[in-house]
Amino acid sequence: MDKDYLVTKSNYFIMNSNYDLSLEEQKIIITLASMVQPSDEEFKPYKFKIAEFMKLVGVEDKSKYTEIPKITKELMKKVFEIQEGKTLIQTAWLSGVKYEKGTGMVELVFSPYLKPYMLKLNTLFTQYKLANILSMKSKYSPRIYEFLKCNEFKKQKYIEIEVEELRKLLRADNIYPLYADFKRYVILQTQKELKKISDISFEFEEKKTSRKITSIKFYITSNKNTCKSEIAATTEDVKAKPQINIDHIKRVKEIIKEEITDQEAQSILISANGDINIIKEKYRCCQRAAKITNMVGWLIDAIKKDYNPPISKVKVGKFNDYAQRQYDFDELEKKLLGWK
Repeated sequence: MDKDYLVTKSNYFIMNSNYDLSLEEQKIIITLASMVQPSDEEFKPYKFKIAEFMKLVGVEDKSKYTEIPKITKELMKKVFEIQEGKTLIQTAWLSGVKYEKGTGMVELVFSPYLKPYMLKLNTLFTQYKLANILSMKSKYSPRIYEFLKCNEFKKQKYIEIEVEELRKLLRADNIYPLYADFKRYVILQTQKELKKISDISFEFEEKKTSRKITSIKFYITSNKNTCKSEIAATTEDVKAKPQINIDHIKRVKEIIKEEITDQEAQSILISANGDINIIKEKYRCCQRAAKITNMVGWLIDAIKKDYNPPISKVKVGKFNDYAQRQYDFDELEKKLLGWK
């Protein structure tokens, strides 16, 4: 387990579940989620060292190790709801926790009701690195981060939400009843944290009805300073989804000279709608770009934003003295998806 592990959740789950967890409880759940492989058929008993977990979340006081059983016991009592059409699901996060005395190990198992939102995901999901969450200090920052992250892929790069709906999502209906306090202690605090430690940041615009602020428009941007990006959210408006199999994944891994995982190869494929030629083209851009610390994140961004090769890196001669090809991205996307 390390900070580069990927957390994967369905977009529907992020947008349609509301729960109230302490910051410590959220970090336990998110760390546990990073150990789940989306290709798994079933949840497994996931084990980790208590000392290692406490180090990851930044707690150095060993006397607090004994608090973990109390935290997990309380966590198992936290029932929350997921609305699925006409179905209301009430579930706890964990179906069981087991401690083995003298080993310093804890074993946790997710509730089976969470399977549709964390396992066998091939569309409408969001992935991010564990490191984006672990250093957060506000209990609201992880929730707002996930909410923004799963909307980052949208072309307009913003999401508008009613203030009351945001309160409901954060289970902060009765917290900071004055909007000025809610803005100061929730929105501005999260904005500060995301800009400092995560792979995205945001600006926001308040919208009024009469004289009351009733909705907020969040403008989402990539935070290049942190280099933790792992964009893997599929688009909601895709009608013809790419068919991705193990052969496609192997092909991507053959193209990419650096060592990447199957999951990273799948993320690249999804961003390119399964088009191997686009991946080849943008990987060539990657090879000619300046030093890149996160090749997979850069490549996915290059595919989505249709990067051209850096001119400064290309020597012009009689064989390449030509104007760079320009794309109408909307038309290109329609062709890739088979739209008329």
